[in-house]
Amino acid sequence: MSTLIIFSVLHLLISLVCGAPLAPALYVFGDSLFDSGNNNLLPTVSKANFKPYGVDFAKGDTGRFTNGRLVPDFIAEFLGLPYPPPCISIRTSTPVTGLNYASASCGILPETGQSTGKCLSLDDQVDLFQRTVKSSLPNHFEGPNELMEYLSKSIFVVCIGSNDYMGNYLSDTSKHNSPQEFAHLLLDKLSQHFQRLYNLGARKVVMYEIGPIGCIPSMTRKITHKGKCAEELNELVSYFNDNLLGMLQNLTSTLPNSIFARGLAYSLGYDAIMNPSKYGLLDTSNPCCKTWANGTSACIPKLKPCPNPDQHYFFDAYHLTESVYSVLASHCINDRSVCSPTLKELVQM
Repeated sequence: MSTLIIFSVLHLLISLVCGAPLAPALYVFGDSLFDSGNNNLLPTVSKANFKPYGVDFAKGDTGRFTNGRLVPDFIAEFLGLPYPPPCISIRTSTPVTGLNYASASCGILPETGQSTGKCLSLDDQVDLFQRTVKSSLPNHFEGPNELMEYLSKSIFVVCIGSNDYMGNYLSDTSKHNSPQEFAHLLLDKLSQHFQRLYNLGARKVVMYEIGPIGCIPSMTRKITHKGKCAEELNELVSYFNDNLLGMLQNLTSTLPNSIFARGLAYSLGYDAIMNPSKYGLLDTSNPCCKTWANGTSACIPKLKPCPNPDQHYFFDAYHLTESVYSVLASHCINDRSVCSPTLKELVQM
């Protein structure tokens, strides 16, 4: 994993030496896999602003649901940009280098995640971005054309959908949608949100797939299954993932000058779980931190995590370690089999 960290640092140094980042801004949308602290300021139990979260992060327990950096942090380093701050933490001038709108527990559907308190649904997140574009950013630009040029060159990354399954579809047995119908409902809603982003100026968008939810400890320890993962749960999200690329390609072909790229998070994550040594991992089944509810929930505050989080896949019962986020980011930056175009190619388009 150290080579991936060195890779990120080198790109940051190169961009700083050259005097210009690879993109003007990075805008982030999603759930707890991307949340960098928005939920700290919301009335919800879904927070990570306490140790052992952030134990390996320079700024400590900022609200990231991991031991260190998230995927957007690695992408920001590659682009030569500062980490996008949580949007609702901004009290003064809005930074022009990007913002993070992601919110733990929430999802594509507005009702997802509301049982744990207030969170920002994807609709809320796009509303906040609209406020940024209409009210905050114009103060930094000469006029609307310059603002649109800036937004067209900015990078937008999105990771959302797993809570719509774990905290919505699977928790409400009264739902009558078939797995296929539910997947299409999510994709239709997601497409509408992306069209809103496009209308607000977004042109370069990367959407990560839903990961293998049937392999996370919060699921494997509650459901009787054979093998390492509860494959029936993985099959559920496959209906979404299998149709995601077609939806993104349709947007790219119908919305002028847009690129909507897919990040293959599922297959890359699943491969790391099944073949841990390929990625420098030792444990791909158990949380690194001590969690509530017998290893099926969040970290217990203040307790020391495992001594080697960089060799674990999971930090708590839901979320990944910095090591795995580094893999997901670096492959999207460099590997066309994971992101096509790669982020390296996307910034040149």
